[in-house]
Amino acid sequence: MKGVLLKDLYIAKSNILVTAVSLVVLGFGLSFLLETSALLVLAPVVSTTAVFISITSDAASKWNKNVIAMPVSRGQIIGEKFVFYILLAVLGLMTALIPCVLLGFFSGDITPHSLCLYGSIGISATLLAGGISLPCAYLFDPEKSQIVFMLSFMASTGIIAGIVLLTNLFIPVKENILLAFNIALGISAVWFFVSYQVTARIYQRQDIT
Repeated sequence: MKGVLLKDLYIAKSNILVTAVSLVVLGFGLSFLLETSALLVLAPVVSTTAVFISITSDAASKWNKNVIAMPVSRGQIIGEKFVFYILLAVLGLMTALIPCVLLGFFSGDITPHSLCLYGSIGISATLLAGGISLPCAYLFDPEKSQIVFMLSFMASTGIIAGIVLLTNLFIPVKENILLAFNIALGISAVWFFVSYQVTARIYQRQDIT
């Protein structure tokens, strides 16, 4: 799986570099308009687009038909995409932290609490969206999967809001807002893992000829 991951990183390196630079520039730009910490919500989402570019590229080049003849199981192929997705999300989050930390020295609006809160929201939304869109990338054609990819992030925000509202029935969210979103993060992580298991089983039975 390491070799497959390196292949995707090599293909996506230019896209990753452009995204990283854009996030840093956007972070400093947002400092004049909004709280810069809000960039942590957007960064993981934007960073994961390279995963779907790699899936589309694999399909277009017929790579999926060739790789099954290699000593790599189908489960490892799917696992690599999910690992690649998480890796890019974390990379995007860490990149977005650069302007946040630098500006934090000059602004009292950026605090460890706000960084943890927005980071939790961003990763939760990314994991929920990935759990929806990654399976569809192997079930639908590229055009439909791209539509699902965009809609999945809209759906993830609604799901997070629903989780927080349900949490409020047991815990007062206003007094424990970080805890509430960390609960959403935990649920998102479980959902992402279950999605991987389901996708791997589907791909095992899929006809690749």
